[in-house]
Amino acid sequence: MRAPAQYFNSGLSTQNSPMNAALIRKEVVDLCEAIRKAGGRALLVGGCVRDLLVDKVPKDYDLEVYNLPSEKLRDVLLEFGPVNTVGESFAVYKMVFSKTARSAAVESSPDAAPSKFEIDVSIPRRESKSGRGHRAFEIHGDPEMTFEEAARRRDFTVNAILYDPLDRNLIDPYDGARDLERLILRVVDPATFVDDSLRVLRAVQLAARFEFSIDPRTAELCRSIDLSDLPVERVWGEVEKLLTLARRPSIGLAAALELNAAGKVLPKFANAALADKQRFARVCLAIDEAALLAEPLTEGRRIAVMLSVVTIGLHCSDPKPGLERLAIQTLGGFDVRGAVLAVVGEREKVEDFYRRRASAAEFRRLAVRVELDLLYRAIAAFESSRDAAQWFISRARELSVEHAPPPPLLKGRHLLELGIEPGPRMGELLRRIYDQQLDGEVSTLNEALTAAKKMS
Repeated sequence: MRAPAQYFNSGLSTQNSPMNAALIRKEVVDLCEAIRKAGGRALLVGGCVRDLLVDKVPKDYDLEVYNLPSEKLRDVLLEFGPVNTVGESFAVYKMVFSKTARSAAVESSPDAAPSKFEIDVSIPRRESKSGRGHRAFEIHGDPEMTFEEAARRRDFTVNAILYDPLDRNLIDPYDGARDLERLILRVVDPATFVDDSLRVLRAVQLAARFEFSIDPRTAELCRSIDLSDLPVERVWGEVEKLLTLARRPSIGLAAALELNAAGKVLPKFANAALADKQRFARVCLAIDEAALLAEPLTEGRRIAVMLSVVTIGLHCSDPKPGLERLAIQTLGGFDVRGAVLAVVGEREKVEDFYRRRASAAEFRRLAVRVELDLLYRAIAAFESSRDAAQWFISRARELSVEHAPPPPLLKGRHLLELGIEPGPRMGELLRRIYDQQLDGEVSTLNEALTAAKKMS
């Protein structure tokens, strides 16, 4: 079956693209060529097109395939490797590619994608609301849909742009490229936008990541949407993107208040922010500074610093309720929850240590309770505390305790060699000798062994 002419010559809806096509992986182009040979047309869609238009290498790719039945599409994909099929009445095929041939532009890009990446390949589909919840949709695939029909289900115009990697044309039925250029976030279809409550939080994190202003009609729609149906893991997913991917996360905080998303998801945060506008303004400055200070850190530590800054800045003495609402625990093996509680709990120590010129023993003991580097970054985000924070971290680095307390010199095996059996007595000895080490009374293993012999 030959493709209708509209799929290959859509003069009314295509335009020359300013995109740097060299940023697209070779595997994507090869896949598009194979689909075209089979009689279909594969177009990049969604966030990957948006990212490419701002010269950012996408983490993953989404391809939408027109005029090719799902069964035949799957056969084409199988020629490239294993295919994971998702969905019953519609076809979404997930493929994982390893790092192979890539263009020089992609390879040298500072935003270069990881060694493995995914391509999601689907046929155009229609969605209709079938119940409560952001996932309650009936979905039906239809490879004969027009571009305009297929793009209508997208949330924002900047995510409703299609791109042909072979012809190098944009297909932009809702003027998303212009909105991207003007940095405006605007809904595609107001009638269907309200069906998915998660889109409100997507507006918040996209506004922060791309520094968008939100179209007034879009903001009004967002404020009208109930968010109580959102599971906590989906809420956290959008908050995580805001905290880790935005250069200026303050834009997202302001958007969350403007759209009333904060009031619906984190009411204590919203109440504190609205109660004192000047304090909230200081928090916005601090969280943007924290984004810079925490940039070198792992994702879990970065998030811990950012959450700590918001909590400290809004004078929330107990971050537990907010952390529970976000269901945040560990990330990549790092205890985010524990780190936030520790930093917030010890937040006054930086100024106190600076004012008193605290002793080495106090630094070592504090390092047992909190990671000093995280505490420094959270406090240094506030302009009024930067001198104290800089002295604090310099001293911690001199003592080599910025990331962890000193490891114990004396261990259980040493006490076994002294004839002390495992049990409460051994544990008490180890604790007492370590206390002496923290206080600087013991600085070598020989000194620790001598002290243990005196105590035993």
